[in-house]
Amino acid sequence: MILSDTEFESITCGMHASPHDLLGMHRLTDGGVVVRAFLPLAKGVVAVPTDQVNKPVIPLRRVGNSDLFEGVAEEEAELFPYDLAITWGSGEQWRTRDPFSFLPTISEDDLFLFGRGDQRRIYEKLGAHPRTIDGVAGTSFAVWAPNAKRVSVVGDFNGWDARHHPMRVLGRSGVWELFAPGCGVGSHYKFQILTQDGRVLEKTDPFGFFFEIAPKTASIVWDNSQYAWSDSDWLQRRAQQDPRKLPMSVYELHLGSWRKKKRGESFSYKKLAGKLVDYVRKMGFTHVEFLPVAEHAYYPSWGYQVTGFYAPSSRYGSPEKFQTLINTLHDAGIGVIIDWVPAHFPKDDWALAQFDGKPLYEHADPQRGEHPDWGTAVFDYGRPEVRNFITANARFWCDVFHVDGLRVDAVASMLYLDYSREAGEWTPNENGGNENLEAIELLRHTNHVVNSEFPGVATIAEESTAWPGVTQSVAAGGLGFTFKWDMGWMHDTLAYFMRDPVHRPWHQNQLTFASSYRDQEHYMLPLSHDEVVHEKRSLLGRMPGGEWQQFSNLKVLLGYQWLFTGKPLLFMGGEFGQRAEWDEDEEIDWNSIEPGNLPAGLQQWVSDLNHLYRDESALWAGDYSEPGFFWVDCKDHLNSVACFVRQTPEFDRCVLVVLNLTPVARECYRIGLPQPGEWHEILNSDSEFYGGTNQGNYGGVYSLEVPWHDQPWSAEFVLPPLSCSVFCRA
Repeated sequence: MILSDTEFESITCGMHASPHDLLGMHRLTDGGVVVRAFLPLAKGVVAVPTDQVNKPVIPLRRVGNSDLFEGVAEEEAELFPYDLAITWGSGEQWRTRDPFSFLPTISEDDLFLFGRGDQRRIYEKLGAHPRTIDGVAGTSFAVWAPNAKRVSVVGDFNGWDARHHPMRVLGRSGVWELFAPGCGVGSHYKFQILTQDGRVLEKTDPFGFFFEIAPKTASIVWDNSQYAWSDSDWLQRRAQQDPRKLPMSVYELHLGSWRKKKRGESFSYKKLAGKLVDYVRKMGFTHVEFLPVAEHAYYPSWGYQVTGFYAPSSRYGSPEKFQTLINTLHDAGIGVIIDWVPAHFPKDDWALAQFDGKPLYEHADPQRGEHPDWGTAVFDYGRPEVRNFITANARFWCDVFHVDGLRVDAVASMLYLDYSREAGEWTPNENGGNENLEAIELLRHTNHVVNSEFPGVATIAEESTAWPGVTQSVAAGGLGFTFKWDMGWMHDTLAYFMRDPVHRPWHQNQLTFASSYRDQEHYMLPLSHDEVVHEKRSLLGRMPGGEWQQFSNLKVLLGYQWLFTGKPLLFMGGEFGQRAEWDEDEEIDWNSIEPGNLPAGLQQWVSDLNHLYRDESALWAGDYSEPGFFWVDCKDHLNSVACFVRQTPEFDRCVLVVLNLTPVARECYRIGLPQPGEWHEILNSDSEFYGGTNQGNYGGVYSLEVPWHDQPWSAEFVLPPLSCSVFCRA
């Protein structure tokens, strides 16, 4: 026998870390070539030249009683391409190229960049990739598992038998690789890992593009490069624009419960596309934001327990169908934001957790590797390969799926070492502080990559603390996000509107406080899914009073959100005043909308707000400039009236917004005006079209040279009860 006893045992027992060194065709020291194949269940094997003449057919003989077959051509000096003609014990015959006859499909340069955390297209290298090599169609597999003793690809193409496709480790990179001829798109697979302590794990692909529908967990070979996009004009325009200087009103939705079929099933990506485009166009939103679409096994997690970071959830169709959904939205002029979750991942034993038997993607220190609130694992942000996994993932969604924004979940939990931890449960950083320096660097680097390679794509931080410079550029020392969710505005504003109007005079500062820090960040104003679950009640359910007052309050709340400085975001159902809390198992209550009723009036109000907002540059062009907003008066606490001006930085467009926050109408109420002339009422939440009492200033108002509220002109207005009124100079 040519192999040593040790080599023979390592191959036949599936323990060899580089099976390509022994299997396949190799030159012999004394001349000739040897072909070896390890083929459980085979009866006979012959190596057959593929296309070269004058090359020998090499019969392979079983070595002892093992499943190893070996054959020698003593007169042949050169290696040549060959097929294995296999006769199985069942009598079935196969002819296939030997997987151990191919060179590695990952270059040394790629491995070097991955090892230092900077292979930005690593998703094109690791994972499963259908390709043709030397005229042979198959799939190249690669996985990072540096602590493994052996890794094999198992799947429906090899009977889920790890003995057929053991992988080789590439140097010290910890990357295992194999090209499997004949394996193509649609094949199901996992990686079987033998750990250092002898356990056998079966893991899904960390870079898998497609997964079985839960509760099944296998990865599926897929090719994302074949979709025929038609949104090149959209992408070109996006690259030339700054989202901070454009109108952006975001409709946040959960794919599984926005609309459902009659049987209670969710619509597919493709079927959803037309319905969503029609509705978003009607409502006038500029963007949709999907709760996390990345694969997640646990549906009630809403997508925040990600098990497949590189795969849109198969619950709603294939990756191609998700590309179709985004392409359709882009063709309709609608932007797409997705929730992105780099803060943690679940501990499912078939996914990322303890991937090769030891902490790999998660931090090894429990004080940094486990999240106390969610029972999840926290990424090791300082490990280069993990940093590469996360940064490349952000790039992947922009590259492969053309998304226009990433809303980054739970940023605060990444920034602070002591987040949700008591004294003694965390260790200070090297400077003695509570900042997670590695996570900070990761966020800065990721924002730099996205902003530099995909100009016009927005990154949005859900960050709930006073961390400075969240939306300041990386070059200036900030984190580099485009926007930050203003959680303070959300909490204060909801707290104010939940109060009975009789108590509001003593709490008007809750409504106005956000203006005192508006210049600190580029804010987005969220009324998100988090505010309508976990017994918090729906937005409508939080409003005080009877039904009419509840709807009137909600109209004023949404009017204030849209017209205040910052980009508004609203979760589905809020636009028509869904009464029940959101339930991911039920579609939102479309049946509550009937012609002429209060939900229909609120829905029309939001639609008209959106269309005014998009058309009137004064409402967005100056969001983040000093002249873009100022209070005309916010001190009339007794009457609970507040009024402010929105204007462009060039002062060529000016809008006055008046809020009456009590159910008492005010007539002959004088308000200061920054400009003379006639002011038209262009929107009034108390209009009969929105279910109101139809009081207002329908003839407009005329300014007088009577100084008021520190303005040179003023006029007397009618303020309808619980109303938001908008005026523009004629």
